[in-house]
Amino acid sequence: MLSIVLYAPEMPANVGNIMRTAVAIGAKLIIVGPTPLKFDDKNIKRAGLDYIENLEMTFYPNLDDFYARHGHKKIVYVTRYSSHNYSDFDYGRFDQEILIMFGNESHGLPADLLTKEKANTVRIPMVVNARSLNLSNAVAIVSYEVLKQQGFYNLATSEVIKGDDFI
Repeated sequence: MLSIVLYAPEMPANVGNIMRTAVAIGAKLIIVGPTPLKFDDKNIKRAGLDYIENLEMTFYPNLDDFYARHGHKKIVYVTRYSSHNYSDFDYGRFDQEILIMFGNESHGLPADLLTKEKANTVRIPMVVNARSLNLSNAVAIVSYEVLKQQGFYNLATSEVIKGDDFI
């Protein structure tokens, strides 16, 4: 099971898009505060559409509370400061829970956390002058790599709603 962890997210549109992605790939979403967002925000709901009705989401007010519950699990941290490419990391089997943590839009993940967890960090390669990608895009890129390595377990790999013969 894949869990997407957002640390202190700041932008409603990004969180809404990530909610929609989480539902579409069967992932859980974990929000770790502090965050200025209100989850009844119309911008979050607009970006998430009706997908978010099926979202499994948990909120923790801070990292200490998050680690009290999940500290023993496999957690991968996405940061531009890693020397490990996201596609080279072994995310494990589909029957093991893996958590992928992303930092917020303006500051990323805390430096002390990244220093402590350096062996479990990954980066998305970019041109030298680029600081970062949009958060929801980064979540999609890394999440789909995890799913690819797990053989897209439990995901439809052909058209189901309209049928294979639609086009």
